[in-house]
Amino acid sequence: MPDDLSRRLWEEHADWWIEGFTDGADPEYEDQIIPLIVSELAGIGRVLDVGTGDGQIARALTGAGCEVVGADPTTNQITVAARRGGGPRYVQAGAAALPFASASFDAVLACLVFEHIDDVDGAIGEVARVLRPGGRFSFLLNHPLLQTPDSGWIDDHMVDPPEQYWRIGPYLREAETVEQVELGVWIRFLHRPLSRYLNALADAGLVLEHMDEPAPPERFLAQAPEYFDASSVPRLLHLRLRRL
Repeated sequence: MPDDLSRRLWEEHADWWIEGFTDGADPEYEDQIIPLIVSELAGIGRVLDVGTGDGQIARALTGAGCEVVGADPTTNQITVAARRGGGPRYVQAGAAALPFASASFDAVLACLVFEHIDDVDGAIGEVARVLRPGGRFSFLLNHPLLQTPDSGWIDDHMVDPPEQYWRIGPYLREAETVEQVELGVWIRFLHRPLSRYLNALADAGLVLEHMDEPAPPERFLAQAPEYFDASSVPRLLHLRLRRL
């Protein structure tokens, strides 16, 4: 089953994620993602972090005055999250079957998670179910347009003078890929156009209030200084939604 493959790959490569993207290791999380989420949800009350991983965002929200529960289907991630502590409570569960009562959270967060979930409608329905009326959903994705399969920088030396530009892959086609994100590390991704998400969110009673497409942070850009136009291509999409 596809979900079984996703979970197996995340179990196998949990250390890659934990060592490379948590505990201060990743400039995008440290300089952009975590500050953005804290600014959105600080002090908001009871928050569910769907796909919490090692709990780095859950810990930051706890420090900002929230009561946080983190849910993740991956044993290796939840084990590290519990060991690192910091105040949140953790539950091992997938997004499409959340073990919580209806209307039991003031806010739900899903950060770079839905790109790995097959049952997008079921998961969005569960988010809406566990949110109280008027509750907030902070939804962060790899930008569906600019992070499509096969997108990336092109150094075009067939023209004079040479040009650099961002190639966009087949955006309108939903696609499943298993990508080698690092030597020997394979992760499964599901691409969907933005309309697929927005229509499913609207059908579940989650209404868009605000959207952010932030430029990559300076410390991330400094890792690839040859791409001088990278600041014009957002990697992240943030949607703030409200449950009707």
